[in-house]
Amino acid sequence: MSIAPPPKPQPKPPSKPSSKTRSQKLPTVERLLAAVEKSLDADKAEDIVTLPLTGKSSMGDYMVVATGRNARQIAAMADHLATKLKSEGAAAVAIEGLKTCEWVLIDCGDIIVHLFRPEIRAFYNLEKMWGMDMPGDRPATSTGKSRARA
Repeated sequence: MSIAPPPKPQPKPPSKPSSKTRSQKLPTVERLLAAVEKSLDADKAEDIVTLPLTGKSSMGDYMVVATGRNARQIAAMADHLATKLKSEGAAAVAIEGLKTCEWVLIDCGDIIVHLFRPEIRAFYNLEKMWGMDMPGDRPATSTGKSRARA
């Protein structure tokens, strides 16, 4: 009498996550924006300004502009922010400008972050280009950091 080997288990077809599960895994723009602002604040960024781009541009939903005192601080802010965005579930994080750290751009899709040295930020004046005054043009908050949303 011969004994047949047990049948091999059939691989289970990959199950599709429900739309509820998928949406819980994807970060919301507001959650990513809060993570950006919290990371920049923790790294002592100055004059953090958040500009809503919805209806103004198709490149993203928000632009965040902040100032660092020197190249070393800007590089650290960019590194910490990229790590934070990835841990929050941002699909892709691209960074430009780390070689000189005068102007570093961090693009995570719906949010674009510009980190500047003070004189470079004053020269390009992105806030004015997007219809907002520079942080120094309005009174600072009690912490000395300007936080404005247009």
